[in-house]
Amino acid sequence: MKTRTLLKPLLTAMLLAAAAAQAQSDKVVTLRVHHFLPPTSNAQVKFIEPWCAKIAAESGGRLKCQIYPAMQMGGTPAQLFDQAKDGVADIVWTVPGYQAGRFLVSEAFELPFMGTSGEKSSRALWVYATKNAVAEYKGVRPLVFHVIPGMTLHTTSKQVKTLADLRGMKLRAPTRMATRMLTALGATPVPMPMTMVSDSLDKGVIDGAMMPWEVVPTIKAQEIVKYHSETDPALPLMSTSTFVLAMNPAKYDSLPPELKKVIDANSGPEVSAWAGKVWDEATLTGRQSGIDHKNTFYTVPAAEVQKWQKASESVAADWVKEVSAKGYDGPKLLAEARALLAN
Repeated sequence: MKTRTLLKPLLTAMLLAAAAAQAQSDKVVTLRVHHFLPPTSNAQVKFIEPWCAKIAAESGGRLKCQIYPAMQMGGTPAQLFDQAKDGVADIVWTVPGYQAGRFLVSEAFELPFMGTSGEKSSRALWVYATKNAVAEYKGVRPLVFHVIPGMTLHTTSKQVKTLADLRGMKLRAPTRMATRMLTALGATPVPMPMTMVSDSLDKGVIDGAMMPWEVVPTIKAQEIVKYHSETDPALPLMSTSTFVLAMNPAKYDSLPPELKKVIDANSGPEVSAWAGKVWDEATLTGRQSGIDHKNTFYTVPAAEVQKWQKASESVAADWVKEVSAKGYDGPKLLAEARALLAN
């Protein structure tokens, strides 16, 4: 009788512990995902929402995203990286290059005329960044690296066909390397995030913008600009921007092992390649918006593009000097980036 009396509280404690463990295993984890574009953007509809749906399905509904588009959690696009680092958001999608000079090693992929497609370049970027740029992403857990399939020039009053046409034009520059490239080509770069482009075009603050096709209908730029200048598709893309989907490490560490596995399965080089492919496909839709608006298109021929390549060679040379001054092997990093992009 005494033994039975002693066992009863022990069994009760065990049952309570088992119930608590079961409740913990069934607990739904809500991840706050923050980004800077509208909820109708390609980034949210074709990338972030499908990614969130996939982790929800693979976790049996235990992982759930609460998406906050258009900087709804506050701050500016340039602050998103640190919001993930500081735990303001659990996951962010952002452009590291919005913080000029902070992600120096990653900028190799933003140099002029490097890549040929979003899918191929994004897989290469994951390999390159996780090997060479680990220090730059300290404080967050990168889940996906990707690039967009190149930039196009979208202008309001003049079609860009030659180097001479670029001289003196005020053009939106998305990144530090794009700023240097436009300067080398004779234009006047105006650095600004995507969220400011439409208003700046409409008010004449800028004559045009360097930006990818996929975002054009998102910000309704096709209704403001009249001209689109693309480069010969047989040659490397004029410029690109690098993006990262990054997670707060403490939030990741708080997950049980089985949920960490779900996040891990939806991270890495192949998921990065998929993200790049999403942007490759969105180029066609974005381009169609310009066609539907009856804007004027021009493809800069290879012979002219080669002049642009020659004129912007100093951008890569200066980048090599800059990263070398920070203690990196600049020539080796550039050669590695080019080799990865060529494979």
